[in-house]
Amino acid sequence: MSDQHDHDHDHEHVHDGEAPVMKVVGEEHDRSKGTARPITVVGNPVLHRECKDVTVFDAALSELIDDMFMSMYAAEGVGLAANQIGVDTKVFVYDCPDDDNTRHIGHVINPVLEELPAARRVLDDGNEGCLSVPTAYAELPRPDYAAVTGQDKDGNPIRVEGTGFFARCLQHETDHLYGYLYIDRLSKRDRKDALKQMAEGTAKYATVPNA
Repeated sequence: MSDQHDHDHDHEHVHDGEAPVMKVVGEEHDRSKGTARPITVVGNPVLHRECKDVTVFDAALSELIDDMFMSMYAAEGVGLAANQIGVDTKVFVYDCPDDDNTRHIGHVINPVLEELPAARRVLDDGNEGCLSVPTAYAELPRPDYAAVTGQDKDGNPIRVEGTGFFARCLQHETDHLYGYLYIDRLSKRDRKDALKQMAEGTAKYATVPNA
């Protein structure tokens, strides 16, 4: 997912000459590990089908996660799904702020979004962007709370929950692994506009050209 957070939320702006201290949940990625790979873009078949479940938790999976973090950072994103670097497997990584000045860092394997109780179905009308639809943004209502269950790289069960912008990220990345881009949830008119923005823009990171 692209980072539009600084533009959409005022709480991170500097007040009285001092920037707020951001709390961190999770461990920062060791940037000496992993290699950045180019990003697949809308139209690439791997983005438009459900990815395969992970069944083997080994060194190759850990290496993939390292590459995904480095690919996300190279593209200046806040979340990245495996199929965005051409890998057909259910993994996503994130390094994403929420709306309460907390930075969330981690990964989820075989993610499943929990059904929300009615009381939590409050929509946030924020802007959304995607590394696989470079330079395009659109307003997309999503619940402002999300919880995802899955596994970590060692196969242990995990649950990740978030609010605001981080909730949007969890939903966005899980969508990717089931074959949906955020533009698939837009009206036809807004989807057309997003694709026009992409056609008129130039990505600031390496992408995989579609055949």
